[in-house]
Parts: sequence; structure tokens; C-alpha cells
Amino acid sequence: MLLSIQNADVSYGGELILRDVNFDIREGEKLAVVGRNGCGKTTLLKLICGELTPQPRDSDDQPVIAKTGDPVIGWLSQMTFKDENATLGQELKRVFEPILELKREMEEALSKLEQSGDHALAEKYALMEERFNYLGGYRYEKDYDMLFSRFGFSKEDEERPLSWFSGGQRTKIAFVKLLLSRPDILLLDEPTNHLDISTIAWLEDYLAEYPRAVVVVSHDRLFLDRVAETVWEIERGSIKRYPGNYSEFVRLKKEAYDKQMKDYLAQQKEKERLQALADRFIHKATKAAMAKSKLKAIEHMEEIEKPEESDTRAFHGLSEPARESGRDVLITDNLAVGYDEILCRISINLQKGKKLGVIGGNGLGKSTFLKTLMGLIPAKGGKYTYGYGVDVGYFEQQMAKTLSTKSVLNEFWDTYPTLTETEVRNILGGFLFTGDDVFKNVSDLSGGEKVRLALAKILQTRPNFLILDEPTNHMDIVGKEALEEMLAGYKGTVLFVSHDRYLIKRLADELLILRPGGAEYFPFGYEEFERHYGKEKLLSADEVWKIEKSKDGAGADETPAAAEKPKKVNPGKERGRAERRLARLEQLIDENDVEKAQLEERMADPENASDYAKLQELQEKLDELNARSDAYLEEWESLEEFLAGNKS
Repeated sequence: MLLSIQNADVSYGGELILRDVNFDIREGEKLAVVGRNGCGKTTLLKLICGELTPQPRDSDDQPVIAKTGDPVIGWLSQMTFKDENATLGQELKRVFEPILELKREMEEALSKLEQSGDHALAEKYALMEERFNYLGGYRYEKDYDMLFSRFGFSKEDEERPLSWFSGGQRTKIAFVKLLLSRPDILLLDEPTNHLDISTIAWLEDYLAEYPRAVVVVSHDRLFLDRVAETVWEIERGSIKRYPGNYSEFVRLKKEAYDKQMKDYLAQQKEKERLQALADRFIHKATKAAMAKSKLKAIEHMEEIEKPEESDTRAFHGLSEPARESGRDVLITDNLAVGYDEILCRISINLQKGKKLGVIGGNGLGKSTFLKTLMGLIPAKGGKYTYGYGVDVGYFEQQMAKTLSTKSVLNEFWDTYPTLTETEVRNILGGFLFTGDDVFKNVSDLSGGEKVRLALAKILQTRPNFLILDEPTNHMDIVGKEALEEMLAGYKGTVLFVSHDRYLIKRLADELLILRPGGAEYFPFGYEEFERHYGKEKLLSADEVWKIEKSKDGAGADETPAAAEKPKKVNPGKERGRAERRLARLEQLIDENDVEKAQLEERMADPENASDYAKLQELQEKLDELNARSDAYLEEWESLEEFLAGNKS
């Protein structure tokens, strides 16, 4: 046991946040801490790392925090920069000072050992080498290079002072520094925030292989599924342990609730039966003894508590637009988006009722694309057109940072002044602003609360086309699930950017994948996308550039920006890539045809002829395969035209 917390109560500002915490961390264990926003997850992390101490009790069960040895605890919030003028490289390499000092001591000991052959010195050297290996001495340079590039930093960044970097980049620097320090207990509070899908997937693999203990607070359900071995849930100030990952936790919690409710109801029914018998016969002399025995049986029952309902209060909004749009909702024709330089060109035809997810690495233009569609920044070429009768509702990330001196009630009411106070309160109640919550100052709201308020204002217009930029950021898991339910039932069209893979898998029936210099439309959902393409197409601009260059054998010293300029394109290499993709498409078309033939045979089987449900299921699969064939053939024809026009 690395660390154990027993009998701990924690208060903050006079309010009891956590009570009777019994929590332990074993060596190498991967733990997740989950719960609603504000339940005390970050408070628990502060308790683990010593920023908070439990309050003493009046009873003999005093709080105890016990540690085995002196484990190093690392937390992102404790990562600081000593010198703002230090370069990025210098700051990160400070983490290795203990390793480098130990390395010098080992070299000195080895030199003396070679001269003397002293047995005691040999044992000391062996212990030093064991410690050196534990600290990562044999791989720290490799870890440095890997983490440095994985978080999107270039070699040029290594020489830049810390003061040069933005707030978001500084958070990433602190994250890299934390991972390089390899603490015995690694505390991570929402580590996937602001990371693109590729980096999140990499981090999952990294943490799964991390040889020491990890405690993660996160609302990313897929991340928790792939990293956590044990889940601790905080609910109503109490903490409870569940073995397994997040999905297993959900299953076990439901099973425990269902069993306790079943046992509780059975006991209540038995009590009623015994009480009825006692009431019936208590006044009859010949049956009085029997009646008293029934009452005694009730008294001796071990009381089964009625299970508390989980806090699943969730917001809800209108799913029916005020009016229907035309069939074509959004058409973009070679639309060029970017600021100083063009990040990508996009051509799509989004039709009514579709839900299109936009994915890709950071810095490739996802949010820029949405801002261009909303007219917040000008297009750098091409054009876009909204269809007939399209009413747009737009949510952007900045809405979660709204500053306003107004109350929640007045903020909403000023937007819709014709509504009555009762109507405003009812609408806000649907988004969990009840009672005195409506008098809170908007600037004092949490990020998740500001998102709910923004969505309430947007949905009140009942648009038929929602454009959403990272709508689940700042939300807890229940909030995310509520938004998924709402959007899944929404009758209009949705275009959304997200790194939340659960949301993408649940909602998107089409994808737009942004890559350096271009965009690719994919006519299916996220699971199909991963099955066909894997993770490579989700990399950042810099990572994709490196992969493409390594395939072509290009020099590693060129910059991504230079590689993206038209004058650097090598027609021979472009042709080679097209030929490789063409060959792969032909293989996929053949595989698809085999699947179609097998399905058609099953549909012709007499055993299935009278099973309408089975035939319907097979027909839907066949329709999907036909659509996939069409997509493959369309891409194949496009590549054939490209190769025909670029003959070597």
C-alpha cells in the first residue's frame, strides 16, 4: 500500500465536503475518481497530496493518512516555473537533475570500484544503479523527445523563453514536465482537456504502461474505460470503491442499486404481511401469542435501507425546430479557412437531419471553419451557402467564459424580454437553474453552468441548424449524457466539433476529417472510421507531416509550414501516394463485394424468408455496404482522374 487515508472528514469554508473517507492507493494501480461537478473530486486530490488535512474528530476514530516509504506525489497544479526567462528546453530538463546527479555519482563509484574491487562499494553501486533505473535513467532522453513532440512542440520551441508561450501551451509544458518527473503517485485532474483525439489516444496507452500509481479525475468516459482499473465514486460527500473500468462501474452500481431496492421492497412487503397478521389476531386470545411473535419478528429484522437515487438531474431543451429547412442545409465549395495562412479547403453538402462531426488534430482549422461559417472571420477563398429556410443556432467555446454582472434570470430575460417571469423561470429550470440559482451572478457561474445558460438561450430560438464548437467541455458525465440525449432527439441538422469520442460515436452519422492542407468527407460514423483508417488521420498537423515525410524518405529538418507550401509538392511523390491509395481502395471494394454476396445469400436462405425482423436487419446491413461501395468508387474515380492527368 503506497498511501492510505482512513476516517477523514474534509471541510472547506465551514462546509463539510467529504465525510468518512477511506481511500487507498496501491503500487502501480490506475484509479479513476468520478462524480458530479462540485462533489469534491479535486478536494480528494488535495487531500492526497497534502494541500488539505482532515479535520479532527470528537470520537476515538481519528483520521489517519499513512504512507509506505516516502512516495513522490506529482500533481499538475503544483508544477511551477522558477524562471520565466529560462528556455523551454532548460525548464523541462531541470526534471532530470536528480538523474544526472546520480549518474555522476555512479561514474565516480565505478571508477573507484575498478581500482579497488571493494565488495561494499560494489553493493553500493548496485543499489545506485537500481535507483537510476527506477528514476528512468536509461530512457530519460527518449522520453523527453517523445513527450516533447507528442504535445505539439517543435525543435524551434526548445530555445524559446517560457514567457513566449500562451496560457494553453504553458499548461501543456507543465503536463510534459509532470510526466517526465515520473512520480510514484501521478495525480491528473481532467488531463484530456484541450488535447486532440490523437494525443488522448496516445496518453491512454502511455498511462496504461506507466509502471507507477495513477489517480485520474476525468469526465472522458472512453479515456476512463481504457485507463482505469478501479473507480472511486464521490456522491453526497461519501466515497465508494468499484473494481474495474468506467463501464464496469456503471454496471456494478446499477446492479447494487437494483439488488438493494429489490431487497428493500421485499422486506417492506414482508413487514406489511407480518403486521397485517398481528393486527388481525392480536385481540384474539387463542392467537395473541402468534400475533406477538410476528411483531417480535418485525423488531428483530435487520433494517434494509431504501437505496438513495443517484444525482442524475439533467437539463433538457426543445428538440423540435420552429420550422423545417430545405433539403440542402449547407453547401461549401472549396471554402478556404484560416487567418494569416490557409489551413484547409472544404467542400461539403450537408443535408437536412444529418449530424456531421468535425474531427482532426489541433491547429488544423476546426474552430476556424465554424467561425468562418458564422461570418466571424472572412473566408480566404471559395464560398459557402446556407439553404432555404435555415435558422442557425451557434455555440462557441468562449461562451463558457462569459463575464457579466447580470443575474442568470436577467441575462436570459434581457435576451427574450417578451416572456413572463414564470416562463423564464420554467425555461431556466429545464437547464437546472432553480430556486435561488437564477439570482447568481453570471460571472460567478462554473464553466458547465455557463454552457447550460448559453444552450438555454440558443435553443429558445428553436433553430433548425445547430453549429456547436466543443459543447461538452466543462460538463460532468451526467451533463454530457444529457446533451447527447438532447442532440440525438433533436429533429434538426447538427454540425459539431468535438474531442469527446463518446459524443462523436453516439451522435455523428457523417464525419469531416481535417488534415494539413485539406479535408476529407467520410459518409459513416466514428466506429466505422476507426475500423477503416485507424488513428493516423487524427494526428496534429506536425505529426501527420512527420509521418508523410518518413514514408517518402524526406529530410527531417524541414518545417511543416514549408512542407505545406505548393512549391514544395513533389508530383512524383503525390502520384505514388495516389497509386498506393488506389490499390488499397481496390482491395476494400473487393472485400466489400464479398460481404455483400454473403449477405445476399443469407437473405435468399429459406430459413430467413419468413423472419421479417431478420430480413430487415440484413437489408439495413446491405444498404450500408452499398453506400460504402459508392463512397469507395467515388474516391477511386477521383484518383483515377488525378493519375490520368498527371502521367509520369
